[in-house]
Amino acid sequence: MYALVDCNNFYASCERVFQPKLNGKPIAVLSNNDGCVISRSNEAKAAGVPMGAPAFQIKELIQEKNIHIFSSNYALYGDLSNRVMSILAQFTPNVEIYSIDEAFLNFDGLDISDYHDYGLQMKKRVQKWVGLPVCIGFAETKALSKIANHIAKKFQDRTKGVYVIDSEEKRLKALKWTKIEDVWGIGYRTTKKVKLRKIQTALDFIQPQHEAWIKKEMGVVGLRLKCELEGKSVLDLEPITEQKKSISTTRSFPKQIADFDLLRERVTTFAAVCAEKLRKQHSCCHTIIVMLVVDKHTVQTSKYYFNMAVTLPFATHSTLTISNAAVAMLKKLLEGNEGLKFKKAGVIVTELIDEDKKQLQLFDEENPKHLALMKVMDQLNNKIGDTKVKLGSQNLRLTWNMNQNHLSPKYTTDFKKILEIECL
Repeated sequence: MYALVDCNNFYASCERVFQPKLNGKPIAVLSNNDGCVISRSNEAKAAGVPMGAPAFQIKELIQEKNIHIFSSNYALYGDLSNRVMSILAQFTPNVEIYSIDEAFLNFDGLDISDYHDYGLQMKKRVQKWVGLPVCIGFAETKALSKIANHIAKKFQDRTKGVYVIDSEEKRLKALKWTKIEDVWGIGYRTTKKVKLRKIQTALDFIQPQHEAWIKKEMGVVGLRLKCELEGKSVLDLEPITEQKKSISTTRSFPKQIADFDLLRERVTTFAAVCAEKLRKQHSCCHTIIVMLVVDKHTVQTSKYYFNMAVTLPFATHSTLTISNAAVAMLKKLLEGNEGLKFKKAGVIVTELIDEDKKQLQLFDEENPKHLALMKVMDQLNNKIGDTKVKLGSQNLRLTWNMNQNHLSPKYTTDFKKILEIECL
């Protein structure tokens, strides 16, 4: 048996954990630079706040409905997410963290007589220990557990936030109720295709007459999804891999930038963050990519996206090497594009290998002093915090230059911002 545990309105719920006065009131959380709405409480949804709406377009609605706005506080959200996942691991050792607010659980080998009661215990513990509301769906497959979770969330009054698909009757009823666009793995483009074949629900999707078409248009992924919806488990939990295959650091700017020195400082900082992440997971990279993006709504140009990649002759995780390569690519990208204003930049490192598997070069190798220098930098930054030791070309007082006018405190990750309670 599988379960999907999903935190309800996760970012908005995280803001309520330390501000209970906001319970029952409309909340909306904005993306980086206070751009678009990325999370809404149920009250904000009822007030008519659209998902993804730019904040400047709904200013009047925010004021009229007294909606509480927050900037994204990813440090807080990430920490609370880790706490939730730790609690879930107490109920089964088989946990796949699917996203920051979702996890698949597998209960094979565990003697559980009543999954609904077991789910209520999980839900109660997360609510009591972390303060976040969750919904849980149980089923024989991962795809069906997604549907069960959707039902649990949609009908919380009847399900108490937990729903179990444990019979053929429940499975068919759930598939008939689920719209095809709500099926896990069916994206926007696929939805348009399947609806042309008059497939409107998940139950329509698994009908035998569509199997040949699914195989042709969706391949093995579509056939696996069909099996999952039929109650045949073919998707296991993904193994936990701490090492990433690529690392990227991209940010939009509060204001468009044309000045080279400002762009160089941002690109250098992004490269330094990538290098630090490489060292944390004990990896080195071979390829570095730099990207620049122009705001097509304000600048009339035939090209809005610029990028360049370079493959080094040796693998590295040195901040000096990666930042120097990134700045060199930045100069080349700007040649012939003087005067353009950029709204976004980023650095990506890929072709990663373990640092202990690094192939040494005979003629072209990195300065061996970099390894000792990076080690000292990391030790100092870990001890002092807030990345105080930087390259001279970085802004020593600033890492992320973003609009965050509604940012809540980092209650659980910054000791200086820990919640204070006045006892009378």
